[in-house]
Amino acid sequence: MHDSGIEVAEPDVAQLYAEERSALLRLGFLLTGDRGLAEDLVQDAFLSLHRRWADLPDRSRMPAYLRTAVVNGARSAHRRRLRRRPVPLEPEGGGSTDDGVLLAEEHRTVLAAVRRLPRRQQEVIVLRYWAGLSEAEIAESLGVSRGTVKTCASRALATLTHHLGDPDVR
Repeated sequence: MHDSGIEVAEPDVAQLYAEERSALLRLGFLLTGDRGLAEDLVQDAFLSLHRRWADLPDRSRMPAYLRTAVVNGARSAHRRRLRRRPVPLEPEGGGSTDDGVLLAEEHRTVLAAVRRLPRRQQEVIVLRYWAGLSEAEIAESLGVSRGTVKTCASRALATLTHHLGDPDVR
């Protein structure tokens, strides 16, 4: 069984999980507004990574692989939600006490404004300012060019500045 790669992968995946889980959970929550869904997205990303472990030669690329999996999972969840009902601007149920750990109260206004942006702009802003990724890392995570990332960021920041700078818009 050792040559299946599973015994070798498990300790490495567990260590990667311990290192990346919190950041990925925050990313999933910020993209979806739903803690339970964010947890599912992160779990699915790690499950996918574990299944493909032997096929991924560059271990340094695994955090990027996981971020991409969470972003793609959030996109799929968003599409499913749109088919069922409009996406709420605030997390369902007003947020739990655990959500408060993920998102401080002073960020709620900004998050509501970010959720009003087009989906791609939301993703760029979350990856840049909450996940702290570079333009190149964002482009890779979203499967777009760096120019697209720059354009989306610029448009999103202009919109956010307009909305957050005008108290009547809030």
